[in-house]
Amino acid sequence: MNRILESLPPYPFERLRELLEGVNPPPHLSPISMSIGEPRHPAPSLVRDALVAALDGLSVYPPTGGGEALRRAVAHWARARWRLEGLDPGAQVLPVNGSKEALFSIAQAVIDPAAPGAPPPVVLLPNPCYQVYEGAALLAGAEVRYLEQGPAGGFVPDWRSVPESVWPRVQLVYVCSPGNPTGTVLSREDWRELFARADRYGFTIASDECYSEIYPDESAPPEGVLSAAQALGRGGFERLLVFSSLSKRSSVPGLRSGFVAGDAALIERFRLLRSYSGGAMSLTVQAASAAAWADEAHVRENRRLYRAKFDAVLPLLAGVLTVSAPQGGFFLWAAVPGGDDAAFTRDLYRQYNVRVLPGSYLARTVDGRNPGAGFVRLALVDHLEACLEAARRIRSFLTHPASPAA
Repeated sequence: MNRILESLPPYPFERLRELLEGVNPPPHLSPISMSIGEPRHPAPSLVRDALVAALDGLSVYPPTGGGEALRRAVAHWARARWRLEGLDPGAQVLPVNGSKEALFSIAQAVIDPAAPGAPPPVVLLPNPCYQVYEGAALLAGAEVRYLEQGPAGGFVPDWRSVPESVWPRVQLVYVCSPGNPTGTVLSREDWRELFARADRYGFTIASDECYSEIYPDESAPPEGVLSAAQALGRGGFERLLVFSSLSKRSSVPGLRSGFVAGDAALIERFRLLRSYSGGAMSLTVQAASAAAWADEAHVRENRRLYRAKFDAVLPLLAGVLTVSAPQGGFFLWAAVPGGDDAAFTRDLYRQYNVRVLPGSYLARTVDGRNPGAGFVRLALVDHLEACLEAARRIRSFLTHPASPAA
C-alpha cells in the first residue's frame, strides 16, 4: 500500500460529519446546507438537449485529447472571454473530466522526483485552499509549503514570504482566483511578481479559475492568468496553465466537464500522462460541453441569480458577522464572534439546523497559526428563499442564541 495515503489529512466534509455526529437539530426546522459548494440552479436546457441529441456517442471510444469541435469551442470562448490574441485549439487546449481530476494529475505531470539523498521538490499552496492541491502534491512526493491568505494581507498570497532558499526547489505553484473560500481575485501586480519568479526558477503555475464566471459586475469580469500573461508580454503562456470548468459557470457539476489551456509544451506532456491515466471525455458529454461553452445567455442568468442572493443575504448578516461580498464565486467568508469556528458550526446546526463549514477545516496550521480559524464558509448555492431563511436563522442564532421555540 502507498504509505503516503495514510498521511493525507481527512477531507473537510469528513471532519464536518464527525463534528456534527450525534447532534440533533430541531426537527421542526427544515435542514439547510451551506457547507458544500454544489451549484443547485437548474441545468440549462441547451445542455440537456445537446446531451440527448448526442447519445450515439456512447458507442464510441473518445480520443484522449478531446474532439476538434469541443477544443475549438473552448478556444473560441477563451479568446473572447480573456481577449486573447491567440489560443491554438489543437496545441493549447485539453478537455478534461472536470477540473478536479486535472488539478490533481497535473502534479504527476510536472513534479520531477528528487534523486536519492536530495531534498524533495516543493509545491506552493494557498492557505486556506481547495485540498485537492495538497493531496496531489504529497502523492507526487513533493514537500508542501503553505502561503497564508489572511485578512491582514487582503486574502492574497505573499510570494515574498517564501524564503529565497526555497524558491530553487519550487516546481509547481497552485493559485485559485477567484479564491475558494475567500472570493479574492489576484491583481495584475500579483501575477507580475509570480511570473517573474517562474521565469527565474522555472516552475509551473497551475491557476484554478473554476469560479471565474461568477462575479458581481457584468462590466468587470475577473482577470485570469492567461489575460494577465498576454498583457504582460507573455503571449506564449510559458509555464502557465489555466484550469476551468462548466460545473459552476453552467450549473452542471454532474457533467464533469472542464478544460486545461496554456503552454503548448505543458499541454503536450499532460496529454501524454492522460493517455495512460486519464479517462477521455465521452463524445456525448463533449457535445453538451461544446453547446455550453458556445452560449453566454445562461451564464448571465446564472450570475443574476447569485447577485440576487448576495444582495438579499448580506444585509441580514450585517452587524452580526464580519463579512463582505466576494470579488468572485458564490461563497461568503465570514468571521464569527468569539473566533471558535467549529463551536459556531456545531451550535448553529444544533439550534437552527443550518450547516456551514468551519474555516479551519480548509486551512493548515503553520507556525502555530491557522488562517482559516475564526471563519466559516457559507455557500449561497440553494434557491433564494432557502438562502434568506438560512441568513435569518444565523442572525437569530447570534442575537438570540437559545434554541428557538417549537
